[in-house]
Amino acid sequence: MVVMGHIIGAFGILGWIKVMPYTEHIDNLLDYSVWWLRRNEGEWREVEITNGHAAGHTLAVKLKNCTDRNEAIEYKGMQIAVPRDHFPDLLESGKEGYYWSDLIGSEVINIQGEKLGKVTGLLETGANDILQVHNTDSLNKKTKERLIPYIEPVIKEIDLASSRIIVDWGLDY
Repeated sequence: MVVMGHIIGAFGILGWIKVMPYTEHIDNLLDYSVWWLRRNEGEWREVEITNGHAAGHTLAVKLKNCTDRNEAIEYKGMQIAVPRDHFPDLLESGKEGYYWSDLIGSEVINIQGEKLGKVTGLLETGANDILQVHNTDSLNKKTKERLIPYIEPVIKEIDLASSRIIVDWGLDY
């Protein structure tokens, strides 16, 4: 399973949910009529999508058999996944490409060898995409978020096999 988003709450009063997708284009997750949901590290369960549309930077989605706001609220916090074998094949300039979801969890290291954290998401801003990188300080247990432009001069190497991204980005930026 590839985690492709999470449910952030109810949308309206008729059983719709609000979804934060992890896809490059907000509505790409709507290409799949069946999703798998789970809470934390629980078991995946299959649900059918009956309707949906983009709502700003999120999605409004109607799940089959979810009929009111109270039921929709129960889905809050659940992860949304799709089996990798349901993805279309990617070809990018004659070589195999990758999906944004492939980058989630990758370790980000700068060209000086300093660890910046792990990718927790990607943002589409219009001008350029942004890597969301979180790093937990081991001394005071605080999480620091870095927003790193996903552009050619900054992203130096993406190694999916090692789940590592090399960037030209300072530790103090």
